Amino acid sequence: MRFSAVVAPVCLSLLPLAGGFAATPPEPRVDVPGAAVPVSVAPGTAKPAPPAAAPSGDAAAKHAKRTACLKDAKSKKLVGAEKTAFLKTCIAAP
Repeated sequence: MRFSAVVAPVCLSLLPLAGGFAATPPEPRVDVPGAAVPVSVAPGTAKPAPPAAAPSGDAAAKHAKRTACLKDAKSKKLVGAEKTAFLKTCIAAP
């Protein structure tokens, strides 16, 4: 009984500190490729190179096309090798 009477006030007194840590934003990681790293440029010096171009929407377009082909195959009730062949031709079509 004594232990909990001592521990409870100590834990409750630490609660505001935990809230303060949760409110601060995390610092960006340097070891992660593509992470935002703040760059400071002195006035009168050259600007840093622009970041690499974002990947084009090809992946999104391929995903949308594949999803449409899968729905079409499901509506036609294709299975097995027929479904695989249909998907290959459907996705390859322009």
